[in-house]
Amino acid sequence: MADRDRDEEGRARNARPRDGLGRPLPYDAQGVERQPEGVERTPQQALSEAQQLLDDGKPFHAHEVFEDAWKSGPDHERELWRGLAQLAVGVTHAARGNLTGGASLLRRGAENIQPFAADPPHGIDVAGLREWALTLANGLPAHQDPPDPAAIAPRLR
Repeated sequence: MADRDRDEEGRARNARPRDGLGRPLPYDAQGVERQPEGVERTPQQALSEAQQLLDDGKPFHAHEVFEDAWKSGPDHERELWRGLAQLAVGVTHAARGNLTGGASLLRRGAENIQPFAADPPHGIDVAGLREWALTLANGLPAHQDPPDPAAIAPRLR
């Protein structure tokens, strides 16, 4: 059995380069720089960084930013950040051609952010994101080809 890739702390971590949608590439391929894991950002930093990644067609990488916020943020906002991560993963799956999985994750993310619609934190357009996610989820089955992730990226605020 081959040794698993490990990070500096000895945790299992795939060292293969990744493309812009997070798909593993051969070890000798040139990939897209990965987002560092475990970074604590302010909510404003997380939203700005994730928005730029979404705009650049890198929803997988935006999901990693949201995941850090979900894991390091206050307990009362965990479902918000988890829902945002699910929205980004939904776009990732759709752009990879998994339209059914993408639609499912978009719906799940929309459900998880719903409780924050009445009093949206950090200037997040929860109502608009929810509408965007459900509209996109309902329209994905009509796509013949995977959509361009930058073209379907949401506005977070």
